[in-house]
Amino acid sequence: MRKNNKKNKYDFSCNDGESWIYSDIVKEHFFKPRNLLLDESKYKYDSEGQVGSMACGDVMKVWIRIDKKTNKIKGLKWRTFGCASAIASTSMMSVMVTEKSGMDIYKAMKLKPEQIIERLGGLPDRKFHCSVLGQKALKKALENYLNKTK
Repeated sequence: MRKNNKKNKYDFSCNDGESWIYSDIVKEHFFKPRNLLLDESKYKYDSEGQVGSMACGDVMKVWIRIDKKTNKIKGLKWRTFGCASAIASTSMMSVMVTEKSGMDIYKAMKLKPEQIIERLGGLPDRKFHCSVLGQKALKKALENYLNKTK
């Protein structure tokens, strides 16, 4: 990794000579992910969702806690087998849905990867699919919760 000439950007070069430009926000959420869960046996949650496959290399799992009186997400923990963009995107998503007393579950169902990418300060186009993993796992957890509580 080397400092790029552009302010607040880092250049991560690949073996193929191409480089990807990540914002400082992406770097921060990759190196210091928020709400990462390593041991789910001690976390009390209302629902969980998992997407991806080890066969293709990316797996994302999220656990959510819901305030049943307000239908807001009070907690979201996650774990992934994925790249830096997947880690940073899910870390940011976990912040977005729990900040300001929690996001309404129906609003969270409509959360778009583009909103997460915007909060991160952007991602390279070729890494867009990484931002989708966390959002899809969240949607799966919310669907499981709604199916369980109806």
